[in-house]
Amino acid sequence: MTPRPSSSGPEPRKTTGKKTAGKKTAKAAEKPVAKKAVAKKAVAKKAVAKKAIAKKAVANKKGAQKTATKKTATKQAAPREAVAPPRAEAAVSPALDAGDRERLLAGTHHDPHAVLGAHRVPGGVAFRAFRPYALAVTVLSGKLRVELHDDGDGFFSGLVPLGEVPLHRLLVAYEGTVQEVEDPYRFLPTLGELDLHLIGEGRHEQLWRALGAHPATHDGVAGTRFAVWAPNARGVRVAGGFNFWDGTGHPMRSLGSTGVWELFLPGVGAGELYKFEITRPDGSRTFRADPLARRTEVPPATSSVVHASDYTWGDEEWLAHRADAPAHEAPMSVYEVHLPSWRPGLTYRDLAEQLPAYVADLGFTHVELMPVAEHPFGGSWGYQVTGFYAPTARLGDPDDFKYLVDRLHRAGIGVLMDWVPAHFPRDDWALAEFDGRPLYEHSDPLRAAHPDWGTLEFDFGRREVRNFLVANAVYWCEEFHIDGLRVDAVASMLYLDYSREPGQWTPNEHGGRENLDAVAFLQEMNATLYRRVPGVVTVAEESTAWDGVTRATHHKGPSGFGGLGFGLKWNMGWMHDSLEYMSREPVHRTYHHGELTFSMVYAYSENYVLPISHDEVVHGKKSLVSKMPGDWWQQRANERAYLGYMWAHPGKQLLFMGQEFAQGAEWSEAHGPDWWLLDPEYGAAADHRGVRDLVRDLNTVYRATPALWRRDTHPSGFAWVVGDAADDDVLAFLRLDADGTPLLAVSNFAPVVRSGYRLGVPDDVPAWHEVLNTDAARYGGGDVLNPHPVKPDAQGWHGRPASIRLTLPPLATVWLRPA
Repeated sequence: MTPRPSSSGPEPRKTTGKKTAGKKTAKAAEKPVAKKAVAKKAVAKKAVAKKAIAKKAVANKKGAQKTATKKTATKQAAPREAVAPPRAEAAVSPALDAGDRERLLAGTHHDPHAVLGAHRVPGGVAFRAFRPYALAVTVLSGKLRVELHDDGDGFFSGLVPLGEVPLHRLLVAYEGTVQEVEDPYRFLPTLGELDLHLIGEGRHEQLWRALGAHPATHDGVAGTRFAVWAPNARGVRVAGGFNFWDGTGHPMRSLGSTGVWELFLPGVGAGELYKFEITRPDGSRTFRADPLARRTEVPPATSSVVHASDYTWGDEEWLAHRADAPAHEAPMSVYEVHLPSWRPGLTYRDLAEQLPAYVADLGFTHVELMPVAEHPFGGSWGYQVTGFYAPTARLGDPDDFKYLVDRLHRAGIGVLMDWVPAHFPRDDWALAEFDGRPLYEHSDPLRAAHPDWGTLEFDFGRREVRNFLVANAVYWCEEFHIDGLRVDAVASMLYLDYSREPGQWTPNEHGGRENLDAVAFLQEMNATLYRRVPGVVTVAEESTAWDGVTRATHHKGPSGFGGLGFGLKWNMGWMHDSLEYMSREPVHRTYHHGELTFSMVYAYSENYVLPISHDEVVHGKKSLVSKMPGDWWQQRANERAYLGYMWAHPGKQLLFMGQEFAQGAEWSEAHGPDWWLLDPEYGAAADHRGVRDLVRDLNTVYRATPALWRRDTHPSGFAWVVGDAADDDVLAFLRLDADGTPLLAVSNFAPVVRSGYRLGVPDDVPAWHEVLNTDAARYGGGDVLNPHPVKPDAQGWHGRPASIRLTLPPLATVWLRPA
């Protein structure tokens, strides 16, 4: 091992392949005098190196035995496990042949362990070392001490008359230093046959435990085992700060036909930077980050980091009860958070001190975090991932992220994360043509290039690629205790013609537009995750009418496909239609009443989440309150009425940060929410605090009212009271618990008070009590309330046997429960 640099060093430099051993060789064109001078200098350096080696050996003995002369030392008997070879064997030269030397120098050797290290040969044991820049190498084994012959170009060899291969270490002299190190090429592979079989089959569900960089103790020696899948590579070497980013002396071995390359490097531990130096099929070289790196440098730096977790979890109680009820039959109110900008400058550990308390105070049951996986460009919000197994280093290390998740769980808050298996960026240090040919991306350029984002789509038909992604989903949930994955851009995966014109795509084997490989991948991912991780939920961002997104994978629908197996799906249709309605002036809403009622036509075709996400409050779409018409009072009233309607509508709900207090400006990842709006010194702070107080009360009543969530996915949990009052801009419906206990939700989207408004109700409720009114003064409204219990009379209305009269506030939603 070469001396460690004082810092992580520069980006790896490109190498031509051949290395000279120090300054030992001279060009043939040099004059004889120059040759003699170089030779004399090399001899002098080697003499110094030999003296340094001898001195190092003496120091390491520490007085345990008398030190003999070099000549005597080289004639010492072999260690106890070594025996003399049979006399009949004829000794052979231990030096490498020209072919092996050339392949090692060029970085194209598939099995360096077969030629380097110690091996039984006729005449004894051959020791071979490849140490570029070394001046001398000596083998140490018990009392045995053998200086190897310098074969040039960094190669050293020696033949020792032993009957068995002994355990040994190397004493390596460089200019100015001597190091005693383990020989990496004396170790057996760190991956077993089962690992390789599962990788080859594409069924290794804990792939991250096999591939990547793992600090470990192997045969009693501490170091790091490296493994990477690169089936098209002619050779792979490990480069990092531990070898000055020159991987020449650390070639990896290819393990059979799996395409996996492996090497155990003694002495390399957690915190070391590394990349894989890959020789492509055309002979060129590329430095690549580890696809399964569990930690990375802080962008824009791109190296992978050897990581060993020592985190101790404290969320046992949360995990023990996470699976008590299915997600679609439990309350779920999600606060979406862009971690770097929620409060800019906070680390994972800082966020762990502030975010759980804030979310718990507002009553949300879950957070959805973005971005989590490492990505090079912050402005992508994490949707162009390069480190699929590494939490972004911008906010801390992986254990710091675990601490954040742990603290959220201890506060009773579930954790969802954005997960992006659809595509990846083209950065030349990441996954694109990883080993010189299309590997993670599809080999067909038309299938590989994503037309919208300039990225590359995964080849979902390749079993190793599916394995990479399925295991990644499992990884986040098992290693980081993530409770659910919101899967991005599912529609772009499902259709071969997504954003493509005729002639830019090829139909599937049945002549259709469905991406059958992507369908199979999503089914496998969901089935595997739900089997392995009790209580987890997957949520699809799917914007089309694909049949069966949340249907079980083994149940076929009318289209002939099995379900995709997701737990929930974002209701993009509801989001689009309802926001279109709310953005209109009230005088025009009468003519667009169907934009609010249409969602109930398909409400039970899937298990839905109602999303007001980051996508809806950025890039010219305006913040939620700014979408609303009218003056500032009307805008806030409209938002409050909309939130009351949203929380009562069948389905779970998601709200992006900043919208909970009616931020007027669009969100920007550069500065995050405008928290100053809540500062008591700000004149309009009460307006913003009022909306936030409403969100808190919505969540409080929601969680305490099973009628609002128990039967979210069953038609028996909903009943219209009046859905056709377009002239009044009024909606009213009942939400029902499993035992029939109702909640009555009424929305008046007109800017007028409607006194004595009659609504039909069940006749088995003796009185109704207003539990929430978005026009309450404490929320910033006009305080038009129904303060007393409302008793029904026997007059039938809206097809029901009884009815009540309510005062409906302007631009408001009212909830009532049985008194």
